[in-house]
Amino acid sequence: MKELFIKETITYDGTQLSSHWAYRNFGMQGDSVVSFRGPCRVELTEMVDIKDVLSNSPIFSKDMLHFIIEHFDLDLEKTIVRQRLLIAILKDIIIGKSGAALSRSGDDLFFHDRKLTVSIATLTPVSTMIHTGVNVTGEDAPVPAIGLAEIGLKPGEIEAVGKSLCSEYIKEYQQIKMARCKVRGVK
Repeated sequence: MKELFIKETITYDGTQLSSHWAYRNFGMQGDSVVSFRGPCRVELTEMVDIKDVLSNSPIFSKDMLHFIIEHFDLDLEKTIVRQRLLIAILKDIIIGKSGAALSRSGDDLFFHDRKLTVSIATLTPVSTMIHTGVNVTGEDAPVPAIGLAEIGLKPGEIEAVGKSLCSEYIKEYQQIKMARCKVRGVK
């Protein structure tokens, strides 16, 4: 699995959730995790979360740390489990850097009932994908939100969260793959 942290600002608009996005844009063929920082503006026409579409809840943030993950298998349930693992790892990293008392509900992180993240897992014709966005600031969000800066992370620490999450997710993924190879089958 490959990882990349992009220093340039990219606006996440939902079109990044398309098969081979990392390959087409950054030459990363195969399973990958890409992180970048930038605004988030997902119109209803690009949303894959039907619940949000039905409730007319577009996603917006002035500044987020984004993660796009692609796995080349077609098991959406497994990818949702991977998504929950990603969020659990993210929670550990942020608590380690800030000491903030975060809580997790499903695929979202909160700080005192203010939303810190958005996340979705979906299926393409050839792969499964995850997008997770972490607010850098909660300012002007359409829901009560908070950002990494507001819980005490400095600019350099925000990039470090991105890089740490990419490497820790890959480490867990590789350890899971190796765990399959060390056990004897039973009858």
